[in-house]
Amino acid sequence: MRIALAGAGAFGEKHLDGLKNIEGVEITSIISRRLEQAEAVAQKYGAKHFSEDLEDALARDDVDAVILCTPTQMHAAQAIAAMKAGKHVQVEIPLADSWADAQEVLKVSQETGKTCMVGHTRRFNPSHQYVHNKIVAGEFNIQQMDVQTYFFRRTNMNAKGEARSWTDHLLWHHAAHTVDLFAYQAGKIVAANAIEGPIHPVLGIAMDMSIQLKAESGAICTLSLSFNNDGPLGTFFRYIGDTATYIARYDDLVDGRENAIDVSKVDVSMNGIELQDREFIAAIREGREPNSSVAKVLDCYRVLGELEVQLAAFGK
Repeated sequence: MRIALAGAGAFGEKHLDGLKNIEGVEITSIISRRLEQAEAVAQKYGAKHFSEDLEDALARDDVDAVILCTPTQMHAAQAIAAMKAGKHVQVEIPLADSWADAQEVLKVSQETGKTCMVGHTRRFNPSHQYVHNKIVAGEFNIQQMDVQTYFFRRTNMNAKGEARSWTDHLLWHHAAHTVDLFAYQAGKIVAANAIEGPIHPVLGIAMDMSIQLKAESGAICTLSLSFNNDGPLGTFFRYIGDTATYIARYDDLVDGRENAIDVSKVDVSMNGIELQDREFIAAIREGREPNSSVAKVLDCYRVLGELEVQLAAFGK
């Protein structure tokens, strides 16, 4: 499996580190908006081609699939271009920043027959897999999820502390993780509400947001998001169920009293990004639909689109 990676920043390298552990995978092309970055990353991971232009990679016959870690605003168009060029594609979360664009990506995936998977990593983290397995086995049913997504980003920086060329978004990026996970664990979302805090005068986005969700199962979810939090960073999930309470922090899991739960045997790795990439490669090789295919996560973007309409109306 020969892979091109577009977007050689902080998250792109996480994928490249995961791909190194998958047998039979070759990184053939690295694409970055900065040529010097593309060249440096290509040298680090042994890719023979690098460029500033995704089209260069899409035109190559030694590229079977593309992983997109580019700015959110480019995801839908680039995913469509990759599939129309005959390449399978994994696009990092979010799939798109509009409901219409998300639907268009699904349409092209169906028309081309190419695998299109979205980087909804929470489906693959061992912590959330553990809870999901309990739900599937009928041993645990969610009553409520309480989720905090907290960062300190009052300037436009990425996870490496480097200046970003684009603006991140609490709704279309960070909320997407929880909206999809809640539906994956509790069932189709039938009600959703959102409010947001003041718009940042420079970044032009809300820095704080609160979202309420209800699933068809009756379970509810409260999600708090902030770019103003000067404290512990990341996303913390509390599952309150009928038989237990679980707290998930990325790939780690504890019970409600902070007793550690061993999730090391849940899957072949403890790295959620690597497991996500393993699923992408395996689905292509086996000719099957992957977990977090565009079809399976599409309803998340319906909900986000509805919330965006709510927020716009409230702002008026």
